Amino acid sequence: MATKVLMVCLGNICRSPLAEGILRSKVNTDEVIVESAGTSNYHIGDAPDQRSIDIAKQNNIDISYLKGRQFIPSDFDEFDYIYVMDNHNYTDVTNQARKFEDRDKVRLILNEVFPGENVDVPDPYYGGPQGFINVFDMLNEACEAIAKKL
Repeated sequence: MATKVLMVCLGNICRSPLAEGILRSKVNTDEVIVESAGTSNYHIGDAPDQRSIDIAKQNNIDISYLKGRQFIPSDFDEFDYIYVMDNHNYTDVTNQARKFEDRDKVRLILNEVFPGENVDVPDPYYGGPQGFINVFDMLNEACEAIAKKL
């Protein structure tokens, strides 16, 4: 049975689709299923932000076909690991946990690179192109560590 990983940010158009695409590019997709979601309902059904699509494409990753969706409590049943992009996402997701086992699946993604430091992946939405480059680099490093563990 495949391991299932969910990447979560606020709107599911910048960070989490990038993380989904990056991790998917590093694993055997028959063995690891990667999806993404947002804690808000702002962008349900929307494609990723064009800047995320562009930085992914520059790194030979296609995320243009992804569509935003909202995190729901049944995702705890569906996924083995839930990686959130920042502390606010962590709180939003863990507040929906129904039991200890649900909360135990939720992790801050950059703790894979900086264990126990609870560092946020900054939201690049209101910044310029460099913010998306920086976020890609952070997520690439974290996804490399996750891929090695899986």
